Amino acid sequence: MRVFGHWALVVSLAASVLAAQAQKADPAKAEEILAAARKALGGDALAGVKSVVMTGQTRKLQGNNLVPVEFEIDIELPDRYVRRDEIPAQENGPTSAGFNGADLIQLPVPGPPVAPPARPGGPPPPTPEQLAAQQQAQRKARVTSLKQDFVRFTLGMFAGSPKTLPLTFAYVGQAEAPQGRADVIDVKGEGTFALRLFVNSETHLPIMVSWQQPPAGVAMKAPGAPAPENLPPGTVIVDAPPPLPESASQADKDKYTKDVADLRRQAMAKTIESRLYFQDYRDVGGLQWPFRLRRAIGPDTIEETTLDRYRVNAKIDPKKFEVVK
Repeated sequence: MRVFGHWALVVSLAASVLAAQAQKADPAKAEEILAAARKALGGDALAGVKSVVMTGQTRKLQGNNLVPVEFEIDIELPDRYVRRDEIPAQENGPTSAGFNGADLIQLPVPGPPVAPPARPGGPPPPTPEQLAAQQQAQRKARVTSLKQDFVRFTLGMFAGSPKTLPLTFAYVGQAEAPQGRADVIDVKGEGTFALRLFVNSETHLPIMVSWQQPPAGVAMKAPGAPAPENLPPGTVIVDAPPPLPESASQADKDKYTKDVADLRRQAMAKTIESRLYFQDYRDVGGLQWPFRLRRAIGPDTIEETTLDRYRVNAKIDPKKFEVVK
């Protein structure tokens, strides 16, 4: 397991005990719990939020290093969001990613798509029209991904459904966590988007959201060998079949290759739990919002975020939401 300060134990423990006692889904009870959560988060003051500006630092795990990232997040409800990141230790300039309605905000702007060179005997290279369609599909998929991340993050602030991505809620049971007993709510959106929201049964504040995602990759290792180190978070480690002797026939080698490929496909077909924890709720002008976030994939904590400041209903420069293509 990667070590991420003293939080590695907390995340591992939470992952082992947050198992909801499944029962018939109940949308009415879910709305009751969410109403209590919204009251705990600020009630009428929460309903008056039109814009939010957040600043802070994120430490991201890359290999064995913690990379500090300074960020600013600008939100104009219901459908404008952008995050600007800057890494002080690197010479690269700041980057921005977000959405304005259905349009992608991305800086720096990537160059135009370039067709790969044609190969003798291979298929013809894509036409400019096909390249443009591929780029448009990629931008649309990126917007969808950013909106889903936005929902996961803001559930800890608003405990509700943003207009940018309508959601349905259903109560499914309770769970035990280090932070206390939690009510568990199934959350579903468009397509296959789904997660679980855990709300503290006593304070009514959100504890975390969890969701399933495909592995980042598969690493094969020889039977009995130690696990590879410094793998990207979310990588699944699979024992390869015993190696073949040099005298193995071509048929045996072909079968071995097929067996390894099958193991990779089976591993990639499974999902890994990801979690985002909300902690250190503090008063923000009558609102209760989290000032610390933890993100984990499987047993590994991959990010630790500290919020310095929230500015509510502050005027945001419209240029920050400009879409450049």
